[in-house]
Parts: sequence; C-alpha cells; structure tokens
Amino acid sequence: MKLTANLSLMYTERPFLKRFEAARKDGFTAVEIQFPYDTPLADVQRALNDAGQRCVLINVPAGDLMQGGEGLAAVPGKQAEYAASLVECLAYARALKVSCVNVLPGRCNDENQKVFYLDTFKKNLVKTAETLAPFGITTTFEAINTRDMPGFLISSSQHMFDIIQELGKPDIIKAQFDVYHMALMGEDVCDVITRNADHIGHIQFADTPDRGEPGTGNLDFHAIFQAIETSGYKGWVGAEYKPTQLTSKTLGWKNELASAVAQCS
Repeated sequence: MKLTANLSLMYTERPFLKRFEAARKDGFTAVEIQFPYDTPLADVQRALNDAGQRCVLINVPAGDLMQGGEGLAAVPGKQAEYAASLVECLAYARALKVSCVNVLPGRCNDENQKVFYLDTFKKNLVKTAETLAPFGITTTFEAINTRDMPGFLISSSQHMFDIIQELGKPDIIKAQFDVYHMALMGEDVCDVITRNADHIGHIQFADTPDRGEPGTGNLDFHAIFQAIETSGYKGWVGAEYKPTQLTSKTLGWKNELASAVAQCS
C-alpha cells in the first residue's frame, strides 16, 4: 500500500517547511498538501527535494470555504474566480508533479438553488479535468460530512459515483474517498471501497468521531486496510488526521496496516 502523509493536518507542531523532513524520518516517501499556495512554489519544491519525497495531491484553491463560506467550485457567478484559481493550481500541480488534484465542491446555503450549484460544479469539474489531463494529472472531487461542513454540496459516496457516471469521463475524473467523512455519514466504508475501487482516484483516512489517528475512535482499521488492499485499488492512501499528540508518536497504526496487508498476501 502506498502511503502519504497530509502535511496540512499532520506534523503541525513544526513550521510548514520543516514537516517534509519530519515525515521522511517517519518513513513517508510521499506527502499531500491541502492548499500549498501561501508558500512560494520554489520553497515547497526545495523542501520536497531535500527530503527526497514527492507530492502526490493538492486541492484547487477553494476561496472562502475553509472560513465558513460557500467556496468557489459550485457557486454560480464565480466561474471567473474559479478559472483563476485553476490557473494558480496548474502552476503548482505541474511543478510539483502531483498525481491528482482535488476539487472541493463547497457549500450551498440555499436548498432552492442546489440544482444550479450542482450544474456549475459539474461544468467546472469537467473544465478542470480537461485542463489537467494533458499533463497526466487525474482530477478528483470529494464528499464531506455535513456535521463538520453543514450544507456541503456532495455528502455521500453514491452521489460522487453518480456524477462520475453522468459526466462520462471516468479515466480523468475520479472520487477522492475519505474514510472519516463517509464513516461519519453512516456509510459502510469497506463495502464502498470494495465495490467502487475503479472509480476512486485517492483515499484518505482518519478515525471517527474526532478525526484523530487510527485507534483513537471507533473504526476497525484492520478491516479497512484489508478492504483497500484486496479491492484492486492502486492509488495512494493518505493519512489525513489530527494527531492527538506529537505526530511521530501517533504512528502505531502502521503496525495494524502491516498486519492487515500481510494477511492479504
């Protein structure tokens, strides 16, 4: 299983550019970053090179989403702003040689407008995929639980897979499946992964209900890791949790992972 550490949530006890080497010392040869744009691209490249790592995933800038707003990707009237964010993302994505770029659908605060938000999102998603595909980059999009983000436009796995089927571009548009978010929505995450591995472009995980490291909550990660291993999924699996102590002391789940994978061989 190919593991990556999410440096936006993990190793936050260190300055951002120091997190790469810390993750490398803990055995991570790859990282992912939610939004790298506040750090000069050359500095990110240098930190990656110095640590001997690769960056496998970043998000398209999401406007005011993380501050409680609706974001960019689905909001009618913000198409030009989203297009500008995609230009910025492309520069980082190409330079960092990422495998995937993730698009956050964002919120819709008026249920009566949801159909228009979905239409805008789908058009922006196709535009993103067609922009990135010539550079060998897969476009993913993510469902997020509505406890953490009320009003989030897409909050179920089935909705993601329905959109992928509707758009008819399964080679360049895939789901980013987040174990934490979908488990909070009551989904059987092992079953979803097993049945839909071909349509998943990236996987992330954290325990529920508090998004800590595996073992701090109620999910059976032995079963989850086995499901990923046996599903045929070939992409990266990202640790994207909020450590309950210094990150390096929260990696006991790697032993569970090794055990689960060994039982599958």
